[in-house]
Amino acid sequence: MSAGDASGPRRDGGPEDIDGLAAQPAPVSNWNIANALTVARIVMVPVFGWLLLYDAGQSPAWRWTALVVFVVAMATDRLDGQLARSRGLITDFGKLADPIADKALTGMAFIGLSLIGHLWWWVTIVVLAREIGITLLRFVVVRYGVMPASRGGKLKTVLQAVALGMLIAPIGGFWPVLAGVVMAVAVIVTLVTGADYVLQARRLAAGARSS
Repeated sequence: MSAGDASGPRRDGGPEDIDGLAAQPAPVSNWNIANALTVARIVMVPVFGWLLLYDAGQSPAWRWTALVVFVVAMATDRLDGQLARSRGLITDFGKLADPIADKALTGMAFIGLSLIGHLWWWVTIVVLAREIGITLLRFVVVRYGVMPASRGGKLKTVLQAVALGMLIAPIGGFWPVLAGVVMAVAVIVTLVTGADYVLQARRLAAGARSS
């Protein structure tokens, strides 16, 4: 072996170069199963809306079909997050698209139910105003820090999904009253958690200014 061979890093693609490349984690591709589920949920939104509004919501068969699509879409919301975290598939696209898909699905459900006369418009307006407002607030305060999803926020999501599902189901009798009670609780939790997020944002901003 010559002196030139014994000194300096190898440039011939040998094991040292391979080890160096292996040490660098490859970027996560946007083409993964978690993002595919998120995109599928977005695609299901207009399908769900059409099924719910077909025949002005008077057809039980179409309403049941809409409920199935809604439940499947909500299930993908939980599944894509679990897959992204467990398999290291978190991407910037997923961070942006996932909340958009969630808001689009629940927003379509609220608006659709109000259009067919199964939910007061003021409930839809209040809930959507809160959701849009908090989403915008997150973007405003991101320079100060991240507002993590609270347990109350997760409870709000579950209550909204259950209440919406109950209202979509074409069941008579006492069922609509029970669905209304669940929706009332969901609205209260929605407003309380909204106020909590506003307080979090103020604390983040105040902490950033004082530091």
